[in-house]
Amino acid sequence: MEDKILRKLFLGFIQIHILHHAKEHPIFGAWMLEELEEHGYNISAGTLYPILHSMEADGLLIKDEQNVEGKIRKYYSATEKGNTVLIEARNKAYELFKEIKD
Repeated sequence: MEDKILRKLFLGFIQIHILHHAKEHPIFGAWMLEELEEHGYNISAGTLYPILHSMEADGLLIKDEQNVEGKIRKYYSATEKGNTVLIEARNKAYELFKEIKD
């Protein structure tokens, strides 16, 4: 049960992390999985891709399909709305972490 609760809680962190990187440069799923793993998030492609699709549907990300070595790779970049949401999320996270530190 604890794992399920933490997973739901961390979903928001993962989305903020995605927006952060998608603002810096276009990202793709396999790279994002590795990046998240470096930060202690162990999620599968079956979890990440629906998150990316949902964020795209919400207007936070925009997708660009490119041919890479004969395969179509989907790159995601933050939209203006995504950048605005990221700024607000950073502010809220900063306030929360100030309060709960120690």
